[in-house]
Amino acid sequence: QVQLVESGGGLVQAGGSLRLSCAASGRTFSNYAMAWFRQAPGKEREFAAAITRSAISTYSSDSVKGRFTITRDNAKNTVYLQMNSLKPEDTAVYYCAAHSGGSYYFPQSYNYWGQGTQVTVSS
Repeated sequence: QVQLVESGGGLVQAGGSLRLSCAASGRTFSNYAMAWFRQAPGKEREFAAAITRSAISTYSSDSVKGRFTITRDNAKNTVYLQMNSLKPEDTAVYYCAAHSGGSYYFPQSYNYWGQGTQVTVSS
């Protein structure tokens, strides 16, 4: 079992920045690739970014590429999402997740999820 707790969400103006954190406990954090997903009201949960276990590779959706950066600190059991140049369409609940297998891009590939943190970007 892996417990995930997100933090760092809030209200920010368009063009601003936020850094989300996801603290993990339970099983060995470094055994899991990690990802951030987001879900806006009335929409499906969508992939934002993923990072492999040793942080050698990262993956981002086209909608956040060049603006969001995913990193991890295995010594602190934490994964981060640095979000820059935020837009109103980035408004969503952001979830971190631990990868269980399969494509990084699909929620079905993750078996542990945090409770989410709200990010609201005003225009």
